[in-house]
Amino acid sequence: MIRVTDFIQSLALKVLSPTTQEQWDIQAADVNRPGMQFCGFYEYFAFERPQVIGKVEMTYLNSMTEDTRKSMLKKYFSYDIPCVICCRGMQPPEDLLLIARERNIPVFLTEKSTTKFVLEAIMYISRKIAPRITRHGELVDVHGVGVLITGSSGVGKSETALELVKRGHQLVADDVVEICRVSETRLIGECPAMIRHFMEIRGIGIIDIRAMYGVGAVAVHKSIDLVIHLEQWVEGKEYDRLGLEDNFITILGVQVPQLITPVRPGRNLAIIVEVAARNYSLKRLGYSASHELDRRLSNMYDQTDDHDY
Repeated sequence: MIRVTDFIQSLALKVLSPTTQEQWDIQAADVNRPGMQFCGFYEYFAFERPQVIGKVEMTYLNSMTEDTRKSMLKKYFSYDIPCVICCRGMQPPEDLLLIARERNIPVFLTEKSTTKFVLEAIMYISRKIAPRITRHGELVDVHGVGVLITGSSGVGKSETALELVKRGHQLVADDVVEICRVSETRLIGECPAMIRHFMEIRGIGIIDIRAMYGVGAVAVHKSIDLVIHLEQWVEGKEYDRLGLEDNFITILGVQVPQLITPVRPGRNLAIIVEVAARNYSLKRLGYSASHELDRRLSNMYDQTDDHDY
């Protein structure tokens, strides 16, 4: 559900015709430009989407006679339209506002161009209707890589995130991370508004990261590119030392690279997270240190075999 007040505030809209509706049940991240409906074609009318009137549609409305326009608008507003947005600061005809009020359908105004507003509206709706899940952990922006740090309670997640903030990185969420899937391959994480920018440190209590380190130390949301799972060191357990095989975790149907990092006294976890983020960035560019070393070793063995022969 999309709240009407949030829609207005987020897209900086001016209300031309109010409504008593509080929220809309919008299922698709898209809008409809009603040019074909103004011409009388309703066979494929996406009335369940926000209706965007641009320069072409407004010019066509103003070219109609008053009686013809009223007749057309009565049929148009007979559908359960969420809202109508007029772009480029163009004022709609008075009869459009009158019929919209009778049907309790809000009409908004934006100064933005039609193309720009449509893009912003689709992005906004995509975020709002995206599948969501809540995970326990820390989300930090490290060198442009969104790192989700997970692990059991008391393993050192908050302390690691705090050290990363001290080293110049940005905290997105502490303890509670709200994750939404904005596309088939992309996850966005953010912190609930109530606890945003706050962090709990055992022995100290609640601290305000933004107040202590400045606005540059926090971010509202960030894509989740890498998951680092912290666990207590288990003697005798085999941990990955080469990194030749990539491990993944599935969140909301999206596969995200995951590293399992053992925790023991003396390990600087913040530096490990930094290195992991930089290494991930190199892999995205097509370079893997593990595979490069493996390639060199293979070439050396091949040369040795040729020499022996």
